[in-house]
Amino acid sequence: MIKNLTSIRVRYADTDAMKFVYYGKYFEYFEQGRSELLRSIGMPYTEIEKQGILVAVVEAFAKYRKSARYDDLLTVETFCAEMPVARIRIEYRIMLEGETEPIVEGYTVHSFLNESTGRPTRAPAMFIQILHEAMNKSRESNAKT
Repeated sequence: MIKNLTSIRVRYADTDAMKFVYYGKYFEYFEQGRSELLRSIGMPYTEIEKQGILVAVVEAFAKYRKSARYDDLLTVETFCAEMPVARIRIEYRIMLEGETEPIVEGYTVHSFLNESTGRPTRAPAMFIQILHEAMNKSRESNAKT
């Protein structure tokens, strides 16, 4: 499993009329966490796109347990536990600063698409290799602790 933590400060523009984070914003927080996870293993979206591959969201889910408010500092825990073939599932837990219980949990499923045809394709070999190496490194560091 690979994992990354991203901090996000809730902006006033992220809140609704009830002064809570608008529910759709959590999917943007998921996206930010996902981008940082991929960047942390050396495979940002820009590198995937250079290979002529697009990564499209085909499924998204969120379970809301508690609301965040303006100026809260959130931690987005993003992780991937499985090697992809034609799809990849990325999971998320969002916590308020200093807390361990998530206020929101969810996942997204992404399909790899050939940019020129728009048709589904396998994950790029370079992506699989980098993800495999990152997962092995994570396993090794977890075994040492």
